[in-house]
Amino acid sequence: MHKRDFLKTVGGASFGLMFGPELLAQYAHVPAAALAEDEPFWAALRTKFKLTPDYINLENGYYCFQPEEVLEQFIGQVRRVNVMGSRYMRTVKDDDKLRVRTRLAALAGCSPAELIITRNTTESLDTVIAGFNWDAGDEAVMANQDYGAMIDQFRLQARRYGMVNRFIDIPMDPKSDDEVVQVYANALTSKTRLLMICHMVNITGHVLPVRAICDMAHARGVPVMVDGAHAFAHLDFKVPDLHCDYYGASLHKWLSVPLGAGILYVKKERIAALWPIFGDGSAADDINKLNHTGTHPVHTDLGIEGAIDFHVAIGAARKEARLRYLQRYWSDKIRGTPRIVMNTPADLARSCGIANVGVQGVKPSELMKILFEQHKVWTVAIDGVGVHGVRVTPQVYTSTTELDAFVKALKTIAA
Repeated sequence: MHKRDFLKTVGGASFGLMFGPELLAQYAHVPAAALAEDEPFWAALRTKFKLTPDYINLENGYYCFQPEEVLEQFIGQVRRVNVMGSRYMRTVKDDDKLRVRTRLAALAGCSPAELIITRNTTESLDTVIAGFNWDAGDEAVMANQDYGAMIDQFRLQARRYGMVNRFIDIPMDPKSDDEVVQVYANALTSKTRLLMICHMVNITGHVLPVRAICDMAHARGVPVMVDGAHAFAHLDFKVPDLHCDYYGASLHKWLSVPLGAGILYVKKERIAALWPIFGDGSAADDINKLNHTGTHPVHTDLGIEGAIDFHVAIGAARKEARLRYLQRYWSDKIRGTPRIVMNTPADLARSCGIANVGVQGVKPSELMKILFEQHKVWTVAIDGVGVHGVRVTPQVYTSTTELDAFVKALKTIAA
């Protein structure tokens, strides 16, 4: 079947039919970068999502809802757990969770013994921060552009133990990886016990050279914790290849898992030294000691498998290429426009699907309001730590027609 003929048939196709291995094989020869620009292919994928007609959603970075097939699988798991009641919780739950966790570990490229399912990135990384044996005078290094919840946890440890937090500013548009690495290197001292970095800065979309930073820090004896909230299932990578010691991510963002799911990766040799937040009978070197959840909505964990299936069917490289293409599609059209300010690196390799844009003379909150009320485009305002604009986060279902409407709106506001 010719590719164009195939695409005509998939609008009402089932998830399994549209993304079956036989059909995907027809696209094996198409480079990811080329497929990223194939609008009929992505229009067919768009039909797998139920979208509101009321506005253009360019704020998927907070939470991206599930494709309809994934949502239906999730609802089926809710019904299954509800019907079985306590018998499910006492006899089935642990095996199911281990199966899901094993699949997540495979996606992350690590051992299941190094990964647990959490509720979100904040819980994952706060577990690490609170799990350290901090002494007065110990130092942690982080960026002012890091996520506030983790900074708050570091500040709590400073109040409780007298440890010291040192902050750097990430260069907005660096000319080289070394420029970024050196900023962090300059902040490390003999007292530094932990370095926190973002894989992808949530407010700008800036992708940091994580491996280079980790190698630099390790050469100085400093472990590295990575905030991967926006990178997991967005960029095509494996966690161990980053050379980090701890990695946290939210699955309800770019993997499109139901709300309330995340992961925490801890390098095997780092597990024993961490204290769990809740008492647990697991051995000191067992990562399960960090995952004492009590009774919780287990069907959320079960909803992860359908999302993994959908992600893998698209292909990590294809998804990354499409997200990068969508961001550059709109951002390249407005770079250099009078009064419009891009808060995301110009270098193609330093960003992917996320970008931030502002309009001179317009407060971010007002820009967000105008975009939504006058142009029916939903974004989120970012106003602080040197970043003043709205964050724009399309997803694989986003069309170039929608981005054209966004570009027109921005230029109208700027004019």
